Amino acid sequence: MAASADKDAPDIVGSLSKGLKVLEILASAPDGMRLTEVANAANLTRAGARRLLLTFVAEGWVLQEGRQFLLSAKLLTVVRNWLGKTPLWRHAVPILRAVSQSVGESCSVSVLQGEDIVYVARVVGSSILAESLDIGARLPAHCTSMGRVLLSELDDAELARFLRQITIRARTPRTVTDPDRLAACVAEVRRNGYAIVDEELELGLRSIAVPVRARSGRIVAAVNVSTQTGRHSCEEMRRLFLPHLRWAAERIEEYLPLY
Repeated sequence: MAASADKDAPDIVGSLSKGLKVLEILASAPDGMRLTEVANAANLTRAGARRLLLTFVAEGWVLQEGRQFLLSAKLLTVVRNWLGKTPLWRHAVPILRAVSQSVGESCSVSVLQGEDIVYVARVVGSSILAESLDIGARLPAHCTSMGRVLLSELDDAELARFLRQITIRARTPRTVTDPDRLAACVAEVRRNGYAIVDEELELGLRSIAVPVRARSGRIVAAVNVSTQTGRHSCEEMRRLFLPHLRWAAERIEEYLPLY
C-alpha cells in the first residue's frame, strides 16, 4: 500500500537493488541454493550472480558451503539489534501513517488490559474527532471496534465471565449494554474477522478494526480506522478501509516473531 521508489530512477543504485533481491531469495531457502538457482531466481547472469554472492560472502552476509550459498546469522543480528533499540509499537507507526494517508482518517493500535483497551500506537488523520486520544489512553472494550476484536479471542465461557464482571455503561443511546447482545456482537466479529462499531462510543463516530495475531494465531492487538458518520457509511468502511487495515495487520505481524 505504501509508495515505493522507482527502481529505474537515476538515484537508485541498480547493483544494490539486485543484491538485496539475492538476499531475499536466499532468505526463502534456509537450506541454501546453488549459483545457477540464484541466478535464475534473480533473473541474473551466472557471472553477475556470482559476483554478488562472493561479495556477500566476503562481507559475512552469506555462507558458502561447497556449491551451496546460504544466509549467515549476520542479517538476523542486525535486525535484532535494530529491534532491540526500538519499542515494538513504534515500528507500527509508519504502517499506521501509510494507512492514514491512504484513507484520510485516524489509524490506531490497542491492546486489552482488564475491561479496557489501551492505545499503544496512533496516527491522527485530517479529520478532527471530538474524542482526544493519546498513547496510553483507555476506552471501554465493550463499545469499541478494537475492543470487540480483542474480545473475540475469548471463547464463549471466557467471554460470558468477562461480561459478567465488567461495568457496562451506555456511552450513547446506541451503545449495546445487554450482555447477550454483546456476546452475539463478539461472535459475529469472530466469524467475520473484523468489527464495526457505529456511534456506540461517541455520537457521530464510526470505527472499523481487525486483529493483529501472533505467530501462534492468538490475537494480541487490534488496529482500527475511525471516521465521522457524515464522511463514510459502514458499507463504505468495509469496502475502502478493510483492505488497508488487513494490510497493516499483516505488516505489524511481521515484527512479532522477533520479539
